[in-house]
Amino acid sequence: MLPIKRRTSFTPPPTALERQLVPVISTMIGSLAVLLPVVATEPLLPPFGLMVFLGWRLLRGDIWPLWMGLPLGLWDDLFSGQPIGTAMCGWTAIMLVLDALDRRTPFRDHRQDWALAGLVIGGYLFFALLVAWLTGGTTTPLALVPQILLSALLFPLVSRLCAALDRWRSPR
Repeated sequence: MLPIKRRTSFTPPPTALERQLVPVISTMIGSLAVLLPVVATEPLLPPFGLMVFLGWRLLRGDIWPLWMGLPLGLWDDLFSGQPIGTAMCGWTAIMLVLDALDRRTPFRDHRQDWALAGLVIGGYLFFALLVAWLTGGTTTPLALVPQILLSALLFPLVSRLCAALDRWRSPR
């Protein structure tokens, strides 16, 4: 992990562009995790782009407009191997669901966010499996269970990474 220098009172504050680009670029880098040379016979690598996207969205509910799932989902679709539009549709639907949940329950603690992220990631992976089936894929739903569990277990680390980046990009 790259060391992130803590801003002090002597360093200049981040520009507005820096504050806006840090979440987007970190999500885009998370989507590039599928390029890592991991050899597995079953899907095991968590969807890091979606996890970073959720980490930022659950940390700061007002950081992105509802349509932000479209461009970031397109970026993820370009590298994930899924048909174009899978992540675009899924991530936008996730943003709509999270927005509706934020209106109903404005206050959540870390455990509720963790459970919500696990459910959302699991639902998205099953949605992506359905899209893969429609385009000729033959993976069974049981093959997704280790990937969903690993994603749910790694989400607190991704959430902490997003919080560290948030502290760096917007000092108080």
